[in-house]
Amino acid sequence: QEQLAESGGGLVQAGGSLRLSCEASVRTFSSFTMLTMGWFRQAPGKEREFVAAISRSGSSSDHADSVKGRFTISRDNAKNTVYLQMNSLKPEDTAVYTCAAGWTRFGAPSRNLNDYGYWGQGTQVTVSS
Repeated sequence: QEQLAESGGGLVQAGGSLRLSCEASVRTFSSFTMLTMGWFRQAPGKEREFVAAISRSGSSSDHADSVKGRFTISRDNAKNTVYLQMNSLKPEDTAVYTCAAGWTRFGAPSRNLNDYGYWGQGTQVTVSS
């Protein structure tokens, strides 16, 4: 069983919506509520970039300026799952989206890749124009 398993990617037209899910393995993460969760993406030929992150309690979140107002990160601690709701998708959102888990200071959201020690395999999101 993968430690972090993403799902929900696919092909969508510009303006459409997708919801990504990332389920954390109970075997690996017995205390999911102690983890800060994040979403990152990487487009071909580009570096991995921060998309969104959420605190361990879910009470605070952070979104990259490029997705603010269109994407929303959330989590369901009872299901060991974090979500990324993506609306008003644009072709420039095309990338492999990966979820990440880590322990951050006070459990706060973080944009720093180095704060995340666990990464999923990624799921492809393709937005056609």
